Amino acid sequence: MRRRHASAVTATDTPRNATVPPDQNGVGTPPAEQTERLRVLITIQHPAHVHFYRPVIEELTADGHEVRVCTREKDVATELLTAFDIEHSVLAGSGQSTLGRIGVQALYELRLLATARRFQPDVVTAIGGVAAAHVATALGAKSVVLTDSEPAALTNRLAFPFADVVCTPAWYDGEVDARHVRYEGLHELAYLHPERFEPDREVVRAAGVDPSADYSLVRFVSWDAQHDVGEGGLSRAGKEAIVETLAEAGEVYITSEEPLDAPLDQYRLPVAPADLHHLLAFAQLYVGDSQTMATEAALLGTPAVRCNSFAGGDDMANFRRLAEYGLVFSTDDEAEAHDRIETLLADDDGDWDRRRGEFVAETIDVASFVRDVLVAVGT
Repeated sequence: MRRRHASAVTATDTPRNATVPPDQNGVGTPPAEQTERLRVLITIQHPAHVHFYRPVIEELTADGHEVRVCTREKDVATELLTAFDIEHSVLAGSGQSTLGRIGVQALYELRLLATARRFQPDVVTAIGGVAAAHVATALGAKSVVLTDSEPAALTNRLAFPFADVVCTPAWYDGEVDARHVRYEGLHELAYLHPERFEPDREVVRAAGVDPSADYSLVRFVSWDAQHDVGEGGLSRAGKEAIVETLAEAGEVYITSEEPLDAPLDQYRLPVAPADLHHLLAFAQLYVGDSQTMATEAALLGTPAVRCNSFAGGDDMANFRRLAEYGLVFSTDDEAEAHDRIETLLADDDGDWDRRRGEFVAETIDVASFVRDVLVAVGT
């Protein structure tokens, strides 16, 4: 496979402070001279949420607003918060069964309510947002919920009716029972927009990986989230077959939410979770059953093959959108995924940075947009 070289994409068509105009409900960019200082409570229940809210927190605090972060144990979420020096409170662990997850959610909401009573937030926000919307309603605060997942039906039904504002990508095609604000972008652009992130070869070298060598990055998820009930990803045999094929073309690095079986453990990821996106940016290929990392690969210009049950039939709008730009190949068929991997390894057209640039040029700076919405709603 011909080596692809990650490079920064200019974003002259997408100003750093770009936002959508106020919608029909009056939610949008706040007045330029914003003087009121707000208390913002952020709840985080997934590692990707840490990356998403990190620049939002930086901008809010730089503007003088007070931010409190609460989280529960989920994969490396707390590790990332610590690595990024984000002060946080851990309110609950993670459930391993359906009943366990329900119990953890109830415990999390109770402890979040207690924390919020002490903090007295003006606005509460989260991705998914069940606990955030419920707690804000109980306290008379405002809530901003963000989602990009149409299949998360239960989560959406529990959160939307209580939310003051629900923000989604412009192409989201699920129904929203709340004030709905659409924006041109993806969650992952909050932290991987070219003006937010630039891949660093030295970070990759420091981990013992040659950024100019051919290597592939693989991600396996646990499928234990509430919105993943009834869904699934790669089988054990499928994982082993894919890794074997990738290993014939170069080094393979695996990141997994679950313990790796003996044949795959030797490929465990060599970098700290906080540095993962640098490794992903210089990879020749990404393969996995993760929704988030497939999107991250696309936004970094890395060819991505995604295989899980969500990709069968009418896929999520985000991935239909990315497919229009040729940035992600999605399937629920392991054999089809394997064939695409072999095709990419044998004949890469080297056009990934151009495709990524065309997509990003049509989007906004999502982190600044979220900051503006939080301020407008909380004021």
